[in-house]
Amino acid sequence: MKLSSSSSKQIEQAIRKALERFSLAEEKTYITDIHLQPNQTSGEFFIYDDDDKLLAEAVIEEWMTYTGDDFDEEVGRTLSSILDKMNQAGELNQVHIIKPYSFVQIDEEKETVKELLLMDDDTLLVNDELLKGLDEELDAFLKELLEK
Repeated sequence: MKLSSSSSKQIEQAIRKALERFSLAEEKTYITDIHLQPNQTSGEFFIYDDDDKLLAEAVIEEWMTYTGDDFDEEVGRTLSSILDKMNQAGELNQVHIIKPYSFVQIDEEKETVKELLLMDDDTLLVNDELLKGLDEELDAFLKELLEK
């Protein structure tokens, strides 16, 4: 799913709005997850804290017209990409939340679909990009070890 730049900006703005209350806090807040809930049928995008308190919302009209069967997977990739971009820009480091915490995609029943981004100074989530070519590298390494 390729979103228009205006839809991507709407998602970014909703995430910024959700995090705004944590940026303004004088003391660090402890939460474990920030829940992102996209809805294909209505196009609604909700962001909740651990206590199911609504932090922000938006309507992404492009989601309503998506006809593929892989909506959750496609939206998960999009949300991960947006969060990663915001993290690389340093936007997520200005939030007063005690680490570790995660951004998690949830479904309508509030069940976890995918962990999108783990904010922790010491931990790295293994994802598809990181694993690309790992089999070949391990095979080459093993072959080199056995030849010696």
